[in-house]
Amino acid sequence: MSELRGKYIEAVARAADEAALEEVRLAALGKKGEISAMMATLGKMAPEERKTAGAALNILRDEIDAALRARKAALADAALDARLKSEWLDVTLPGRPRRAGTIHPVSQVMDELTAIFADMGFSVAEGPQVESDWYNFDALNIPPEHPARQEHDTFFMHRAAGDDRPPHVLRTHTSPVQIRAMMDRGAPIRVIAPGRVYRMDMDQTHTPMFHQVEGLAIDRDISMANLKWVLEEFCRAFFEVDKVELRFRASHFPFTEPSAEVDIRYSNVGGQLKIGEGEKWMEILGSGMVHPKVLQAAGVNPDEWQGFAFGMGIDRLAMLKYGIPDLRAFFESDLRWLRHYGFSALDMPDLAAGLSR
Repeated sequence: MSELRGKYIEAVARAADEAALEEVRLAALGKKGEISAMMATLGKMAPEERKTAGAALNILRDEIDAALRARKAALADAALDARLKSEWLDVTLPGRPRRAGTIHPVSQVMDELTAIFADMGFSVAEGPQVESDWYNFDALNIPPEHPARQEHDTFFMHRAAGDDRPPHVLRTHTSPVQIRAMMDRGAPIRVIAPGRVYRMDMDQTHTPMFHQVEGLAIDRDISMANLKWVLEEFCRAFFEVDKVELRFRASHFPFTEPSAEVDIRYSNVGGQLKIGEGEKWMEILGSGMVHPKVLQAAGVNPDEWQGFAFGMGIDRLAMLKYGIPDLRAFFESDLRWLRHYGFSALDMPDLAAGLSR
């Protein structure tokens, strides 16, 4: 029995791989193995002899089985060590970069101007993009004969034959939001209304859908001087310049009186646009004091309250600040454009610092 034990323990130790180890196991413990054959002869022995021989064979079988398991584990460890030496990985290296999504320039500018006006006490108001004819035109003192109310300028919603409801339109500006805000909150009020607007226009500088922000401030003693200060502070913070010069030109809007187009001083040298310097002027927005009829339509008494309103194109502001040459680029499907002009979701400009200049 001891010779048999030494034979197989030595064979197990000599096994160089798992295949050789399996051959040793089959030779010793397999169905036709030597120890299995000896176990099969126990039935022919006398009881006392069978008891002694059986115990010895069980011990031998367990020892060989333990040796086989230990050798198999040792071979597996050796194989793993060999792989680690040949297939090493430096876990201190940075991970493979994954292209992250970016924020569209229009969304970025919306966030910027919202933060800037919030620092001046303006909250954000919202309204539906499909508006009634009354909110979009009548409440804003736009007469029936005004060109904006014609089908070649405005998207009117389809009406079935016999449908006599007042017409609905895709809003042509966010001014209806001002009416809704005044009707909901009354006066005093200070809001901005950013959002999509729609007009039947399409060329290099116009698209049928674009983005606009309008501002409204109503109180008892508000004047054009307050309007001028708000717009100057906004331009200084948004364009991140220390000096801003605005020019107010008399104009006409049905919903404001007096009304003014607002130009900003700039220069353009070698294709580089710089705000706040130079000899050129560029129109950037419209503004004025809210017309008394607009206040009345919104349920605000014009004998007690007055205020200013302004409106500007968000797409155009993005083009001016970030050097985007063509408005139509905002709607291109080429992702290379957005990767060039897009903004990281983790980048947030220091807008408060801009206002403190």
